[in-house]
Amino acid sequence: MTFSTLQLIILVTAGAGLISILTAASLSLTLLAKIVNNMVSLSVGILLATTFLHSLPEAFELAGAQVHYLFATLLGGLLGFFLLEKIALLRHSHHHEGDGHGHHHGHDAEEAGNSGWMILVGDSIHNFVDGVLIAAAFMVDIQVGIFTAVAIIAHEIPQEIGDFIILLNAGFSRLRALCYNALSGLMAVIGGVLAYYFLEKANQAMPYLLVIASSSFIYIAVSDLIPQMHRRPHWQESLRQIVLIAMGVGIVVFLTDHHH
Repeated sequence: MTFSTLQLIILVTAGAGLISILTAASLSLTLLAKIVNNMVSLSVGILLATTFLHSLPEAFELAGAQVHYLFATLLGGLLGFFLLEKIALLRHSHHHEGDGHGHHHGHDAEEAGNSGWMILVGDSIHNFVDGVLIAAAFMVDIQVGIFTAVAIIAHEIPQEIGDFIILLNAGFSRLRALCYNALSGLMAVIGGVLAYYFLEKANQAMPYLLVIASSSFIYIAVSDLIPQMHRRPHWQESLRQIVLIAMGVGIVVFLTDHHH
């Protein structure tokens, strides 16, 4: 049975997303679930390293001379995610203000859940870009497409582990975290199909999409995760956090060096 280029793009983008999400879930929900608080530090390392060592350099290379537009997009993305979180917090506090009741069961999880929703937005954009990259590679050569998909799976696994840990930390159940991550993974298929039909326009938009996804990762790491880590100021805990951040960076550096 032979597949058309479009069918191959759909199969491979769906498969790449599924493999990376299921691998990350199997690790996050078994080995790492019991130490999720410590693993927040690993997530910070992974998110920041993915952003500064992979996504942003790739965006700047693609954009060429339009670097100042990308920095404006990065600033807009950071402010945009700040506003999204602010609206969510204001809406939530207004809903409970003066209602004569204490905070309902699960209130804290809802408050923490804002970072979970934002990581899903950023991850969806990132997956869309991955789909565009896979489609572009397949339209050059099938073998190039397969190698590109393998490289994307390799760098997606640590990022998806980071995402799962953030979702669990934000109060999502294991099943809910898995389902939402799977839906986010479908954006790769959408990106692949759209790139097949509108490759030139998709390529033009790609640097900006990468920067917006990067802005969400930076915002979540700096605004939500690092303040959580500062609430545990003991020196043993601080040392553990530094080691885990370094491990997260190391994972991304290793996979980036071996698959680019």
